[in-house]
Order: sequence, then C-alpha cells, then structure tokens
Amino acid sequence: MSDPMVERIQRNPKYQQLKRTRSRYGWTLAILMLVVYYGYIGLIAFDKEFLAKPMGAGVTTIGIPIGMAVIVFSIVITGLYVRRANGEFDRLTREIIEEATK
Repeated sequence: MSDPMVERIQRNPKYQQLKRTRSRYGWTLAILMLVVYYGYIGLIAFDKEFLAKPMGAGVTTIGIPIGMAVIVFSIVITGLYVRRANGEFDRLTREIIEEATK
C-alpha cells in the first residue's frame, strides 16, 4: 500500500537535496552545541579555580558570563536554524510539493 504521491516526492532530486542539507545542517548545529555545553561542563569539572576568579573588584566570577554565553549561543543557533528552515527549507518543500502534484 504505497502512496504514489509519496513515491514521487521521494524520487524528486530536490527532496534528496533537502533531506541531505537539512540533516547535515542540523547535525552541525547539534555538534556545535554539544561542544560548547560539554566544554562548559568540563571547565566546571576540571578547572573550578578559573571559573571562580572574580571579574574586577566585584563579586561576579568569570563563570557567570561564560555560562550566560552558553545560553546566548543556544538561542543564536536556534535562531539560525529557524531562519534557514523558514527560508530555504520551506521554499524547497513548497517546490517539491508543487512538482509532486502536477
């Protein structure tokens, strides 16, 4: 019980390109996020003294802005993915559907 529409979509070279590009982009961003997150966790585990150093004359330590940078980084890469998904990926999806319904 194979749907002919699904088969047409899967044979479309644009669909193969979309699948490949989206997967590669997603994995790249995921790996970047893992490196940043586990890098921060590694600093916490292995170099507490560095993160505990105060910044200037205040009570804020170096670990606070680094931790905030991890959060901001995750927001930025999410925004990058959403921007590309709403642009390039959605455009390709529309083209694939249009070609499959002809």
